[in-house]
Amino acid sequence: MQEMEADQNPLIYASELLPYETEEYLLQYNDIVDISIKTSSKELNELFGLFQDNVQANMMMQGGRSGGDVFFMTGFTLDDRGIVELPLLGEIKLSGLTTQEAKGLIENEMVRFVNKEDLFVRVRLGGIRYSALGEFRVAGKHNILQNRVTIFEAIANAGDLTELAKRNELVLVRQYPEGSRMFKIDLNNKNLLSSEFYFIQPNDMLYAEPMKVRMLGTGVNFVQTFSLAVTTLSAVLLVINALEN
Repeated sequence: MQEMEADQNPLIYASELLPYETEEYLLQYNDIVDISIKTSSKELNELFGLFQDNVQANMMMQGGRSGGDVFFMTGFTLDDRGIVELPLLGEIKLSGLTTQEAKGLIENEMVRFVNKEDLFVRVRLGGIRYSALGEFRVAGKHNILQNRVTIFEAIANAGDLTELAKRNELVLVRQYPEGSRMFKIDLNNKNLLSSEFYFIQPNDMLYAEPMKVRMLGTGVNFVQTFSLAVTTLSAVLLVINALEN
């Protein structure tokens, strides 16, 4: 046994540790947040619609199977002022805050009606929504019910990139309070793991450009390329034959 272990060569290469950047996300316009408020008061609980917890749980199960957007129906959307409207509390501005800061703000508003010891508040993102366009196998809008999603998870959720996608020039459009910015991401660069783009953010848009072979009309695989070449050659021969006659 010892001789076998001594002769064995490691098959897995371990790179150096690459720490990733975990910047706190600040809520902004069009975000959907899941806000849960529970108290010791039955009246307040009913006012906040907490009797819908079971309905939300059932919707989540159905959404998980069908790809539905659960929190679009049950969450609170920040309007163009960054405000959500809650029962009893009215309008509260959450833009520019982390989910933890938003939780503290709502707790401070609720202590007007109930003791803090009898209060539970939870604020979290209603999933990570993003768009995948271009050379994705499942292009379109997607929502992943997690608090954090890496760019590789987002790509996998969209069915992965096609063979003809430019993996070294993935375009990312990111929304900021003052507008949108466009970035080009090299998925083959290990420095991506420690960059601010390793984790996607709500409302990100990913666009995978096609390589020039797709723009020139070449098929995805050999069979498609061969079929296209034969069809093109046949058409050319027919035209030549027609001209000669």
